[in-house]
Order: sequence, then structure tokens, then C-alpha cells
Amino acid sequence: MDDISSPLRTIELSHVDLSLGTGAARVHVLKDISVEIGAGDTVGLVGPSGSGKSTLLMVMAGLERVDKGRVVVAGTDLTGISEDGLSRFRGRHIGIVFQSFHLIPTMTALENVAVPLELAGHPDAFARAARELEAVGLAGRAQHYPAQLSGGEQQRVAVARALAPEPPILVADEPTGNLDEATGRQIMDLIFAAHRARGTTLVLVTHDATLARRCRRVLRLRSGVVEADAAAATLDAEAL
Repeated sequence: MDDISSPLRTIELSHVDLSLGTGAARVHVLKDISVEIGAGDTVGLVGPSGSGKSTLLMVMAGLERVDKGRVVVAGTDLTGISEDGLSRFRGRHIGIVFQSFHLIPTMTALENVAVPLELAGHPDAFARAARELEAVGLAGRAQHYPAQLSGGEQQRVAVARALAPEPPILVADEPTGNLDEATGRQIMDLIFAAHRARGTTLVLVTHDATLARRCRRVLRLRSGVVEADAAAATLDAEAL
């Protein structure tokens, strides 16, 4: 595990290549990508379907291993870490929000949020989970199971779960993709409010130009290559 001198809570990718699949179905998904994201930044990953943006996010989160190149997150080189080591690293440093919620159906909202805290050994896991649910407006739904919650409520639980360990980095993969426009806007308001309050580094994948504009910076991918890296305010709707 190599530490580097750049500030914590950054993401640095150097000449990253990644192919997925086997044999004739193998696809070169990421091609010689070098990206650096500073602490506390907000970055939107945009591009057409199949451009590699979700895969790039998963690489940043330590959920996909690269074939070539170097991936440094929060000052730690992830390239040679074991799967168990990566899991522990994510538990300390990275909160993840998925499009499909990924809640455990047999657990209440409170238990879902408490899970990563318990795995990390926090003695006050349930008290902290209750505070996070209150922060996303679900204090009264803590004992409900996912099937008893609306899609927006389930995503609120997922956001609370991602934020509960107080990770310095939050990544989100199409977090509003399964929600209606109004509910999706509420979820993103929560995520950006958490970013401001906690100083997290936020990286999100989105097809929504309005949402991408809420980020300070946008990376546009096409065919596995970063074809644009610019301040969101400088990009027009077509570019997003």
C-alpha cells in the first residue's frame, strides 16, 4: 500500500486502461485515461451510453480493477491491494450511491444504514444511523422495510447509508435514474447539501444536463476516452 504526497481526499488516475468481457466479447472500455480530482471538488461524468463513465466511476471507487495504469485514492495506491483490503478501504473512505438503491430487503431502514457502521466497528452504529435518517427526513420511517418505502424514500436511505461512515469521497452512479423529476431533484439537493456541509469530494455519473451543471467540473467521455474536461459553466446543453 503506497502513500503519496498529494492531499488526502483526492482521486488520481494515470494512464488507466480497462477491458471487460472475455474472448470475442471482450471490450476495451477505458483507454489511457489520466484524471486528477482535487479534495472537495464536484465532478460530473457525462457521455453517451457505453462511453465508459460508470466503469470509470467504479474504478475510482475501487470496485473495478484496471488492466494498466495507476489508481490513487485518498493518498493510497489501490492497484496492488487485496479484495479484503479494498473493502476495508472503501468502508473508511468512499460512500457509494447506486441508481437501484441496493438496500437489503429483510432489514429496516435503520438497519440498512447501520450495516456499514457495524462492519467498521462503530459502537454507536444505530445511534449514528438514526441521526443520518433524520438528516434525510426519514426519522419517522426508520422501522420500515424497503418494500414499505417509495423509490424516493429508498434512495434517501441509500444516501444516508453512504454518508453514515462520514467518508471523504462520495460517488453516485445515476442516483436519480429510477426517480421522477421532482423526487430526483430532492435527492440531489440532499447530496449537494451533504457535500457542502461535510466537504466531501463528489463524483457523479449522470445523463441529466441540469444535474451536470450543478457540478463545478464536467468530464465528458466517448468510446472510453475523456474527450472534454471543463468547468460546467462553460459547456452548453449539446456538450453535456
